[in-house]
Amino acid sequence: MQITIDAAGRQIVLIGTAHVSRESIDEVAVFIHEEQPNMVCIELDRARYDAMTGSDAWQKLDMIKVFREGKGFLLVANLVLSSFQRRLGTALGVRPGDEMLSALTAAQELNIPYSFCDREVQVTLRRAWAQCGFWSKCKLLSVLLSSALSSEKLSEEEVENLKQNSELDGMMRELSVFLPAVKTVVIDERDYYLAAKIWENSAGKSKTVAVVGAGHLNGIQAHLDAFSQHNDESPHSLDALEAVPPPGLFSKISAWVIPALIALFVVAGILSADITIVRDSLIRWLLWNGSLAAVGAVMALAHPLAVIAAFIGAPVGTLSPFISVGLFSGIAQAYLCRPRIKDAESLIDDAATVKGIYRNRILHILLVFFLSSIGGIAGNIISFASFAQIFAGFFSR
Repeated sequence: MQITIDAAGRQIVLIGTAHVSRESIDEVAVFIHEEQPNMVCIELDRARYDAMTGSDAWQKLDMIKVFREGKGFLLVANLVLSSFQRRLGTALGVRPGDEMLSALTAAQELNIPYSFCDREVQVTLRRAWAQCGFWSKCKLLSVLLSSALSSEKLSEEEVENLKQNSELDGMMRELSVFLPAVKTVVIDERDYYLAAKIWENSAGKSKTVAVVGAGHLNGIQAHLDAFSQHNDESPHSLDALEAVPPPGLFSKISAWVIPALIALFVVAGILSADITIVRDSLIRWLLWNGSLAAVGAVMALAHPLAVIAAFIGAPVGTLSPFISVGLFSGIAQAYLCRPRIKDAESLIDDAATVKGIYRNRILHILLVFFLSSIGGIAGNIISFASFAQIFAGFFSR
């Protein structure tokens, strides 16, 4: 599908591609060779290009630094998304993004300037992640995990549908029903971002070809038409769309909720002069919180010392707004079973199967972090029923 826009002395041809179609790969190369434009823009970011062409970024991954910076859940989301994309490529015989590489190769062969016009995928994921609350994050991860680990084969109808949409956009459109913030970040923001980059790179060029996913065509065209109508020649500042928004007031407050509640429970128990209930409730909380975090680590087949770290560290993580519940178990597993180069090399392939997740040390560390975190959170929810007795006793006085 092609759309031609003539505006402000420039011609922009939008080529809408199917991300998993051999026909799109050939069509893009032929069109660029025949038309020989002055500029080629592609829906790809530099990081994704490096990953597709054999970058060693995964080999440089510092798992301990990931946990210390609080990016454990974000990395899980990124990996399962990459695994889902790889699974599609295996099923269809074409890697998602190959048509973009085809456009880039054609531009290089003809000595035509080219530009990566998509936003960094990490920025998109982090912005989407920042827009989600705790339950929304759980929904997002559950959908991504089910997509990445599904063993179902794609039907012919599903294959044809995928040829009309980006595999990432298709997943996010399904999520938009109950996660509208994700849809805004992944689709709407990127439509504007891509349009602004294409408009900027087409300045002073008589003909520009932009290769984008078919799902973005309408949005990009609408923005380019708006730029043209306003005779907008100046570059568009995209700083706001490239920044990760700071946590909102609710997120900042929510991090202190559990520590504050525990403190209030203790004070209420002391004021009610029933120290026994306070002591027993605190012991129940420590046992539930630590034990279920340790159970999560055991389910992940963590190193025995990492299981102990999960038991001891979960209450500390719960009481601190700055530490994740699974931080200690994740770091312990990373120290005790350090990732190897071969783990980085097979990372995306291993993420597509349960066996691969347990075998790959990088993925195994993330699994220990993830399951111990979920276990600790479940322990908090269960044990808070005991704390409710303190409040009941206090207010019944």
